[in-house]
Amino acid sequence: MLFVVFILAGTALLSWPLGRYMSWAMDPARGQGGANGFTAIFQAIGGSVTRRDQDWKRYVVSLLGFNLILFVVCFAILALQQVLPLNPDAKGAIDGSLNFNTTASFVANTNLQHYSGEVVMSYFSQLAALMWLQFVSAAVGLAVLTAVARGLAGRKLGNFFVDVQRATFLVLLPVAFVIAILLLLTGVPMTFNGSVVATTLEGVQQTIARGPVAAFVAIKQVGTNGGGFFGPNSTHPLENPSFWSNVVETIAIIIIPMACVWMFGRIIGRLKHAGVLFTVMLILMGARISASIGFEAVPTQAFTSLPITQDVGNLEGKELRFGASAGPLWAVVTTSTSNGSVNAMHDSLNPLTGMMPMIGMWLNEDFGGVGVGMVNMFLYIVVGVFIAGMMIGRTPEYLGWRVEAKEVKFAMLALLSHGFFILVGTAVFAVTPWGADTLNNVGPHGFSEILYEFSSAAANNGSGFEGLGDATTPWNIATGIVMLLARFIPIILPLAIVGSLSAKRRATESSGTLSVEDGTFAGMLTATVIIVGALTFFPAATLGPIAEHVMFMK
Repeated sequence: MLFVVFILAGTALLSWPLGRYMSWAMDPARGQGGANGFTAIFQAIGGSVTRRDQDWKRYVVSLLGFNLILFVVCFAILALQQVLPLNPDAKGAIDGSLNFNTTASFVANTNLQHYSGEVVMSYFSQLAALMWLQFVSAAVGLAVLTAVARGLAGRKLGNFFVDVQRATFLVLLPVAFVIAILLLLTGVPMTFNGSVVATTLEGVQQTIARGPVAAFVAIKQVGTNGGGFFGPNSTHPLENPSFWSNVVETIAIIIIPMACVWMFGRIIGRLKHAGVLFTVMLILMGARISASIGFEAVPTQAFTSLPITQDVGNLEGKELRFGASAGPLWAVVTTSTSNGSVNAMHDSLNPLTGMMPMIGMWLNEDFGGVGVGMVNMFLYIVVGVFIAGMMIGRTPEYLGWRVEAKEVKFAMLALLSHGFFILVGTAVFAVTPWGADTLNNVGPHGFSEILYEFSSAAANNGSGFEGLGDATTPWNIATGIVMLLARFIPIILPLAIVGSLSAKRRATESSGTLSVEDGTFAGMLTATVIIVGALTFFPAATLGPIAEHVMFMK
C-alpha cells in the first residue's frame, strides 16, 4: 500500500504544475506572448481555416473531417507496409479486417490490438502510422475538453485545428520526450536495427525483436493509448525492464488525465470546483485499487494444491520483478484512464480483482483518457445537477447555465450508448459461434472474457482478458465499429450540450444556487456515478466475475 500511496500522491502533486502549464498551452490569455506566438505559427501553417472561431457544429465537422483523414492515411500505410521503408525484418501484408480494426483502434485512441506488434508491424508502420496516431488522437481529446471548458466559461469554443496543434506540440510532445528519456535511462531500447540473434546458455539460437521502443512506449503511456510495441505490452522485459521503469510508466498513465482536471478548473475560473472533481475521481479510483489489491492477496485456486508459498497472493500472470501489488495497481489505473496497457495478464486475476478494471471501463470517468475523461465526467455532472435540482424544486443550474431537458437528453444518450455497445455486443457474441468458438474458458470466466473485450472497446481502453482468440474477422469488425462509435458519440454530444447552454442567458449565482464546491455536491456526484453504473452493469457482472467468485473461490 505504501507503493500505491507513493504513486498516487506523487502523481497528484506533479499534476498541479502540469495542469497550470497545460492551461497556458491550450488556452493562452491575451498578452501571453509565448503561447500566442505558437498560435500565430500554427495559424500560418494551417491557413485561413485556422484563423476563425468555430461554433460547436463547425468544431464537430472539423473534428470528424480530421479523423476521417487520419483513418485513410493510417489504413493506407498499414495496407502497403510490405513495400514501404523501415522494414528490416520484411514484414508482409496485413489482413483487411485486421487493418480496419487496428486503424479504427488507433484513430479512436483505443489501441486494442488483435495482433502482436513485433510479429506483424514494420518499424515504419509502428512509427509513421501507429505512434503518430497516438499523438494526434490524444490531442483530439484534449482539444475537445478545452473547447467544452471555454464554452462553460461563456466564451467562444475556439478553433479545432489550432487546439489540436497546441495539444500535440505544446503538451504531448514535450511530456512524451521527458518520459522517453527517463525510459532510456531505465534500460528501454531505442534503435532502428532489426532483430538480433542470441545464443542461450543451452546453445539454442533465439531471435529477439527490438526497435524504437522508448519513443513508442512514452506516448503510449502519456497519451492514454496503451498499445504495446511488443505483444505482451508492458510485461515484456524490453518495454518495462525494471522496478523504476514500472514506476515511470505507471505515473505516465495518469499524469495528464489528472492535470486535465486542473486545466479545466483554470479555464472555467473555478479551481475549488476542480478540486472537488479531482477528489471524487481519486476516491473512486482509490477504492477500486484498494479492493483489487485486497482481492489479489488471496492465492489463485490453480495453486492451492501445489507445495508453494501462498502468503504472497496471486502471482499467476505476474512479473516477479514487480511483485503481487504492482499488477492490480496498474490494472485499475490503466482502465480508469482508458489507457489499456498492462504489466500483468488480466485474464489471470482473481475473479473480483478482474471485475475492478471492468468497473473502471463501465463508469469511464475516473480521470479517463486525455481530455475525454473530464468530458465524460461533465456528462455525469449534467445528470447529477438535474436530479439535484428536481429534488429540491429549483431550476437546475451548472456554473450559471440552466440545465434543461435537452441537455439531459444529450447526456443520457451518451451515457446509455456506452452501456448499449457493451451489453448488446456481449449478448450477441456470447450466444453465437462468433464469440463462443473463440473462448479458451467456459462458464463465467468465458463470459467475462467476452464482456471485458466489449467493455474495453466501448471505453476506448484497449486492454483485454487475453484468453480470448479475438483475431478473427467477426471480432475485428464488431469491435472496430464499437470503438469508432464509442469514441465520437461521447465527444460530439458534450459539445452539443455546451452549444445549447451557450445559446441561453447565463444567470447570476445566488445563495440558493446549488454549490459545486462543497461536500454535498461531491456526494451527489459520486452517487450519480455509482447508481448509473450499477443499474446498467450489475446484472452482467453477476453472470461473469461475481458468479465465478461464488463458484470457485473459497
